Amino acid sequence: MKPYVLIIDDEPSICASLKLGLKNDYNVVAFNSSPPALDLLEKQNFSVILLDLKIGAENGLSVLKEIKKIDPKVVVIMMTAYGSIGTSVEAMKNGAFNYLTKPLDIDELLVHINQALEFYRLNEEVSFLSEELRNKRHSDEIIGESEPMQHIYMLIEKLKDIDTNVLITGESGTGKELVAKAIHESGNRKNERYIVVNCAAIPENLLELELFGCKKGAFTGAVNDRKGKFELADKGTIFLDEIGDMPLGLQSKLLRVLQDKEFTPLGGANLIHTDVRIIAATNRNLPQLIEAGYFREDLYYRIKVMEIKMPALRERISDIHDLCSHFINMLSENLKKPLTGITEEAKEVLLNYDYPGNVRQLANILEYAAIINSTGTIGVEDLPDEVVYPRNSKNKEATFEKVIDEYLSVNSFKEIEKRAVVATLNKNKGRRDLTAKDLGISKRGLLNKIKEYGIK
Repeated sequence: MKPYVLIIDDEPSICASLKLGLKNDYNVVAFNSSPPALDLLEKQNFSVILLDLKIGAENGLSVLKEIKKIDPKVVVIMMTAYGSIGTSVEAMKNGAFNYLTKPLDIDELLVHINQALEFYRLNEEVSFLSEELRNKRHSDEIIGESEPMQHIYMLIEKLKDIDTNVLITGESGTGKELVAKAIHESGNRKNERYIVVNCAAIPENLLELELFGCKKGAFTGAVNDRKGKFELADKGTIFLDEIGDMPLGLQSKLLRVLQDKEFTPLGGANLIHTDVRIIAATNRNLPQLIEAGYFREDLYYRIKVMEIKMPALRERISDIHDLCSHFINMLSENLKKPLTGITEEAKEVLLNYDYPGNVRQLANILEYAAIINSTGTIGVEDLPDEVVYPRNSKNKEATFEKVIDEYLSVNSFKEIEKRAVVATLNKNKGRRDLTAKDLGISKRGLLNKIKEYGIK
């Protein structure tokens, strides 16, 4: 697993010589201009970039600024044949790690790249610790008082102080990670680290390094020992999210950690003991994966000592009232927008939706509505069309008539008409010609309605 180095220099001979000198230790990609290099940087991660100060007609300092916009963490070493104190200071101010004068000595350059990689690694560790602190300060709440959720609370209480392995299953968006975190934060390990590893988000060739770490010299570019998540989480909890996506080869190594509480880092000779609680989660059917040969049966029974099955939101509809209040309060604060609540008509629409994306989808629906809303109270007109007129509805017109009937029962016709005008204006971003067309009235008629209802 060689680190990736990007070279941007307009001289093909320099690119070729640097690639030749670095290829044994690094994966090297070189470009003679910045546009293709910046395009690649948006798609692929690089640890170090070697950037010429003058790339044809381009100013390397301007390119440096663009690089830092794309990836603030990448370490940039500037290169130039025309060194000066002024340009080196300017490069440092704009985020360059170092400033080297051509011609470059490969041995010296390797030293600078190793220093840059160490700096990159330390930044990654600081970012990890900062994120960990944010997670401890801003723990999300589990919302709901329905019978299915009462069962979940009971299981959390029973599991919080014992080290039994737990498997949390359920559809995406049901709150599996919130339950894992609640078990950790309410139990006797709450003052120790809680570390999350998303097994589906990390490339297979990096996941082993992420979990078990490595020793210096384990592979080209491993210039220092690196602790893995199992070592960092010692005495605490490690949450293996999307464990159904873990590669088979790693599953056997995880099984050993579960059985013996010890592991060997990449390139290491000595076993490291770890006292860590493991909680896993998946939205996949593990027995089916076992049958298909993608998941180890012995690992399944190791992690599933205790299973918590998260209910889908459609199975606890009575919690939507509390969830709406929670999300609206949170959105009001985050969006710096005064939101007072939600109308009964809009709440009725939300109660009749089936939520394939569960609680996460409800949060997104309310965020959409909060952004669209201009009255302070979320109404039906603020909700996305797919929620008001779901695809599986037998008759959109019947759904619409039901909403209108409910409106008429609590509002005057003029209030409904005013809301229709406001909603249509918002939909058309204030375009009165399009609004009049959608409402089926003339532009003059629309202008009269705007004046009559005092719409701004």
